[in-house]
Amino acid sequence: MTEPVYDGTDSLVGLARTLRAAGVAATPDRVHAAVEALALLDASRREDVYWAGRLALCGTGDEGRRYDIVFAAYFGDRPGSVVRRQRLLTPALQLVAEEGPTGDSDDEQTGGAASAAASSEEQLRHRNVSALTAAEREELHRLLGLMRLPGEVRRTRRYTPSSRGEVDPRRTLRAWMQAGGEPAALHHRRHRFRPRRVVLLVDVSGSMERYAGALLRFAHAAARRGGTPTEVFALGTRLTRLTREMARRDPDAAMAAVAEAMPDAGGGTRLGLLLKEFLDRWGQRGFARGAVVVILSDGWERGDVTLLGEQVARLQRLAHRVVWANPRKAAPGFAPVAAGMAAALPHVDDFVEGHSLAALEHLAAVVRGAGRA
Repeated sequence: MTEPVYDGTDSLVGLARTLRAAGVAATPDRVHAAVEALALLDASRREDVYWAGRLALCGTGDEGRRYDIVFAAYFGDRPGSVVRRQRLLTPALQLVAEEGPTGDSDDEQTGGAASAAASSEEQLRHRNVSALTAAEREELHRLLGLMRLPGEVRRTRRYTPSSRGEVDPRRTLRAWMQAGGEPAALHHRRHRFRPRRVVLLVDVSGSMERYAGALLRFAHAAARRGGTPTEVFALGTRLTRLTREMARRDPDAAMAAVAEAMPDAGGGTRLGLLLKEFLDRWGQRGFARGAVVVILSDGWERGDVTLLGEQVARLQRLAHRVVWANPRKAAPGFAPVAAGMAAALPHVDDFVEGHSLAALEHLAAVVRGAGRA
């Protein structure tokens, strides 16, 4: 008989994975906060585990409702209960198959359905997008449409009123004048923060054909739901700006407009020449200056690799950070030995994977400034 497990940290991490599959934004920083909160409580009490995760992993009322359902399905207990049960080290999918929903309670039926859906989505998150079936690809597109890509924030020179911080001399003097010259309460101010622009350069050449569709869906979610100024370009046989097409609300309509805008998809590409064109036409004018530039490509270069290295170095000098997402990085034994990738890598700030939904979620965290290698 398997010994009972009361490791609260392990439970929170596993719960966070299931919550992400159920649509709750259980980001790494939220998980870290939940683990820190649980360290101050009793990890053997289910009630303490519940509230540590409830307060740290959820940001909205809808996420709280989903949390209650997933928590009940994940631990097999009511959310607020303090009764300790023995939890076996069995995979989540096996747990759903053996137990399933019991009784006539609507809450229990909803919990079983949420657990089954969460388990299948959790498996899909780590599947390579190049090996998905048609049904799995449709589900992947739905999940990609729910993603957000907030940009890394930067401090501006402008100020905003604040309850603390440095004294705002203009507002303070104005208050004193309105009080007839008598000293009044001091007014304070702080710097405003705004998200940095995000620039996505998506490789749609023949070598990226199996990944381009998912990456373009990811770019659409970033442009539509990130709340950050976002520019999208396609790297094919030519450079194509897709920002206008990505502004469409419906993902399928946006993909149809994108396909019409870039008839060169699936051909060859010369990354060095296209990056030079981007920098000459757009980057030098301000799109890349101070932005987080993300290149989604396998790094195969048909042209001069020296030119590619020079242009990536030039891009790094203009941008705040250069992130390169390579779908082939996840392959066993991968090494950046391709000439193009080897020439560009010394000038890349973050080199990450881009082959699955989980990898793209990690990419979004890196763009935001969290989860950097």
